[in-house]
Amino acid sequence: MDTQRSLFFCLCLLVAQSVSAETPTTLLNLMKRLEKPVGRALSSRGSHRNIHHLEQMLLNASFCGHNLTLQTNSIQSLVFKLDCDFSGLSLSSTTLANVSQARAPHAMQFPAELTKDACVTSRPAELRLICIYFFTAQQFQDDSNSSLLNNYVLGAQLDHRPVNNLQKPINISFWHNQSLEGHTVTCVFWKEGASEHGWGSWSPEGCYTELPSPSLVLCRCNHLTYFAVLMLSGDPVPAGLQMPLEYISLVGCSVSIVASLLTMLLYAHSRKQSDSVTRIHVNLHGSVLLLNVTFLLSSQMALPTVPKAVCTALAAALHYALLSCLTWMAIEGCNLYLLLGRVYNVYIHRYLLKLCVLGWGFPALLVLLLLAIKSSVYGPCVISFSNSQDNGTGFQNVSMCWVSSPIVHSVLVMGYGGLTSLFNLVVLAWALWILCRLRMREKALSPWAYRDTAMVLGLTVLLGTTWALAFFSFSVFLLPQLFLFTVFNSLYGFFLFLWFCSHRCYSDAEAKAEMEAVSSSQMTH
Repeated sequence: MDTQRSLFFCLCLLVAQSVSAETPTTLLNLMKRLEKPVGRALSSRGSHRNIHHLEQMLLNASFCGHNLTLQTNSIQSLVFKLDCDFSGLSLSSTTLANVSQARAPHAMQFPAELTKDACVTSRPAELRLICIYFFTAQQFQDDSNSSLLNNYVLGAQLDHRPVNNLQKPINISFWHNQSLEGHTVTCVFWKEGASEHGWGSWSPEGCYTELPSPSLVLCRCNHLTYFAVLMLSGDPVPAGLQMPLEYISLVGCSVSIVASLLTMLLYAHSRKQSDSVTRIHVNLHGSVLLLNVTFLLSSQMALPTVPKAVCTALAAALHYALLSCLTWMAIEGCNLYLLLGRVYNVYIHRYLLKLCVLGWGFPALLVLLLLAIKSSVYGPCVISFSNSQDNGTGFQNVSMCWVSSPIVHSVLVMGYGGLTSLFNLVVLAWALWILCRLRMREKALSPWAYRDTAMVLGLTVLLGTTWALAFFSFSVFLLPQLFLFTVFNSLYGFFLFLWFCSHRCYSDAEAKAEMEAVSSSQMTH
């Protein structure tokens, strides 16, 4: 009987050893399958299934000891057995076995609080902590083809339960030997289901970024998932300027909204409301009003609690308002050219209708095409502010509903605005040249020349040149440009209101002078 028990025990031991030896082999085969390059569409559909399959297999893997380490060319998997007496865990690529030292180092530090929620209701005999490190970002491609530091994606999961809102954050360290000049680095996590074409997108929620040294990026996050460092083009803005810039924007846009509404009402009661020039001004004020309203709303709707469709719609509306405003600026410049360059016989059939189709219809066509082709170009956009500290530089992120595609932003924001500003600057230079010729013909400036100068400066400068400040957001020009751009363009509607008041006062004074001249001539006759 004892012999039979011994044979049975040996048989069970052999079976257990065969299972333990087979499971790592299956895991390695799956990890190698994840490494194979596939098309973007196949990668989006299959990556999440394979990664979730790998997670489940790691959580259910059988192995001897307290940890298991598996390594392929570009993926590393680790499994740890924990209990409710967990006191914390620090992992570093420099101390882990079977890790290639040719790669840039990385590390993860887990607080003792990690297992707290899992042990509140019950005390499980064993908890599994798995870590999966990807040294290539092909499995995590978002719609914007975001650039990641070292192309590293480091992930972790505790058993089959989510871990969120930790009081003590998880520290993820990314060492590198790259120059970050001209880039803003932001710690992000992979948010599943946040993309229409892929299986997720990168989000900065719950993560704080620090730069303890030029070669280290430290991420402090309050949850478990897959983490990376997003590299954004552009110099970081000091965090101390966040509140002043937001306050200036809020006050300036609010004042401009009131000024635009008041100006449109005054235009409605103007004696020249049927004049095409007046109607062009009214349409410009309408676009400025729409731009200010959508801008104020966009910064308030980029919240996790707001549905993504709402943020997408608001971002598209803000882009449309900006394109409309820029188009009406160009129309003002073109109309100014017609007024000064073609004084006589200027008639275009249904001129105002054609201008409205251009000013309102063309931007709408562009935005609708973008929404039809790829609506994910609109959504939450991250703005990073740097915060200098004793232990390095940290980053805090602010989100707004805006254009999230770098290509669309470059072409249909910066490019569109650049062409508008360049056109208005050319018109301004040409108009000033015309006025200089007029001054050279006359020995002294007449009141008409003064009026024309005020008109050119009041229309063309305010309708074009201040937006050109957007192209000076680099190096030593960054901080002055931010304040000048924010002040001038948030108060843009108010400046137009001042121009309208001065122009109306001058017109009333001129009409009064003409009436007095007619009355005096009648009295002499």
